[in-house]
Order: sequence, then structure tokens, then C-alpha cells
Amino acid sequence: MKFRILLGFVFVNFLCFSQEEKEVKRYTLDANQFYGSIMRHSPNVSHLLTSHQAGVILSLNRKTYGYKKWEQRYNYPDLGYSFIYQEFNNDILGRNFGVYAHYNFYFLKRFLQLRLGQGIAYNTNPYDKETNFRNNVFGSHILSSTYLMLNLHKENIVKGVGFKAGISIIHYSNANVKAPNKSTNTFAFNAGFTYDLDGGKKINYIDTSNEKITEPFKFNFAFRFGINESDVVDSGQYPFYIFSGYVDKRVGTLSAIQLGTELFLSNFLKEYVTYRAIAFPEGSIDADDDYKRVGVFVGHELFFNKTSVITQLGYYIYYPFEFEGRVYNRVGMKRYFKNKMYGVVSLKSHGAKAEAVEFGVGIRL
Repeated sequence: MKFRILLGFVFVNFLCFSQEEKEVKRYTLDANQFYGSIMRHSPNVSHLLTSHQAGVILSLNRKTYGYKKWEQRYNYPDLGYSFIYQEFNNDILGRNFGVYAHYNFYFLKRFLQLRLGQGIAYNTNPYDKETNFRNNVFGSHILSSTYLMLNLHKENIVKGVGFKAGISIIHYSNANVKAPNKSTNTFAFNAGFTYDLDGGKKINYIDTSNEKITEPFKFNFAFRFGINESDVVDSGQYPFYIFSGYVDKRVGTLSAIQLGTELFLSNFLKEYVTYRAIAFPEGSIDADDDYKRVGVFVGHELFFNKTSVITQLGYYIYYPFEFEGRVYNRVGMKRYFKNKMYGVVSLKSHGAKAEAVEFGVGIRL
């Protein structure tokens, strides 16, 4: 379960729905306690599954009422910020403190809530080759973290106080920025209370969205970069560069389909080729073997106003050195500026094994 989205959310600024009607801003608080266990996603984490996990999730949520068309299309979600404290009850793992941005989406007449959160966390006891060599899941203090909550959710039962209960999955990883990085995924049950800071005062939702968005084919060019390290501990962190070109077509109000190609220049892989050639001279690897890769991919983009979520599946057509397989995948977030330029944060993986967190810029013409 190394899929994540590592990246951080950038939320949109709120504008008025019209000059005559001022946007109403309302906030709620919620507090949840959770209790669960680390999932055994790999045999390499078995020695850490010694006890249950516990912690709290505290959140501030801003309600939306349809002053923007995208809010109406997504059934008036909440935008918010949250804090998670997790006690691993394991001296090897220590504790985690995380801060997140999140969306709350509603279903079944707003009785079912799905929360998607992305942020960063701090671990108190990461890997150290002398003092904590058994912690092979956290290679650094700073981690990327994603969490999901699915709750039965009822607001304003009594004077703004409500109740929620459900399940949560909390993921921590540094996406191979520094080895080791086996990551953890906690499955937990949670329950807590909500409080409306306006005491539960009712506000009507705006429903005017009946538009359909159509666009011609768009050409995209993107440049991504970052640093990462191979799974060989202390092998060093190196920069990587990715050049992408693709075409996309809007297929509805919310979605676009992508098709493209990209060139990967990953210096950690260049060093890993040299390491393998020297460490295993009996093998067929030569230190001069090419480390570059070329891939083709298909993808999907889901639009939220000026923010979008991308998912891509790729295949290396030029692949001179065997590393994690030919198939790769990517998930991430894009933020548009002036409709054409965008920034992007994404996670590239091979199946469930993360390779890198990517930061980038691009243009959609």
C-alpha cells in the first residue's frame, strides 16, 4: 500500500458567488480517537507488529454551500485542516505527529462522510544504524503521510454537537527520499464528536450548476524533479529529472483522459548500476550500462476548480537496466495558474513500491 498521494494539498481561494450575494463562511470542529493495528503489507515489517496503535485526530472544517460551481458538482464538500497524533506502543517506532489538509465528501443524504487527507508527519525515532537499526520503515524524521476516513456522520444532534464513527487508514512513508523506507499502514476504528461553531444554524445550499464543459485536445509539457535514494542504506541521495509530453481530452465536466511519453534521468539509478557491477562482479551488469528510461503512459485527471488529481499508468519502452519492473504508476495533485501554467506534486511507484516524490511545473496549451 505504498500508493499515496505524497504530496501536499493546495486549496483554492474562495470568491463570491455574485456581487449581490456575499459568501457565507462556517466552520466545524471534530475530535476522534482511534485504535487499530499496523497492516502486514510486507514480511519485512513483521518484527514491528507487537502491539496495537492508538491516537487522536483533531480537525477544523470549512463548509461549502455552492457559491462556486465545483462545490455544487461535488455535493458541497468540506475543506479543512487536521492534526494526527499516533502512539505506536513500540519503542522501535516511537510516535508520529502529522499535519494535513483534507477534503470531506458526503453521500447518502450527507449521512456518510469520506475524508481524504494529505500532509507531512514527524517521527520521533527513525532508523539509525547504531541505535535503532530495527526500524526499517522510517528512514528519516520527516515523512509524507496520507489518511482516509469513512464515517457515519451526523451533525447538529443537540445545539451544534454531533457524532461520527467509522474506520481510518493512515499511511506514513518518505517515498525513498532516504533509505530504509518500508512504510507503515495503520487500519483503525475511530469515533468522536463534531461541533458547529455557529451552533447548528441552518443555511440553504445553492444549486444552479447545469453546465457541461467541453474542450478541444490540449497539449501538455511538464518538468519534474526531486531527490531520492536506492534501497541500499547510506548509498546517498541524488537528484532526478523527468521530461514529459502528453495530450489530454476533456471527456466531461469533471474528467480528462491523457496519453503521453516521458524521459527519466534518475541519478540514484546510475549510482546503483555502478554499485551492482562492483558488488556482484559475477553478474552480467557493467558499470557503463545505461541508466536512462523512456516510458509511455495513459492517465486520468479529475478537476476540482483550479486543482486536479492525476492518476497515470506507464510502461518503459526503453529499459536497459532491470529495476522494479517495466510497469509504473503515478498519483498526484496539480494546481493551475491562469488556466495554462500549473504546479504539480506527485508520487511515482512500481506497484506498491514507491520510487520518488516528484515536484514539477508544466503548461497546458
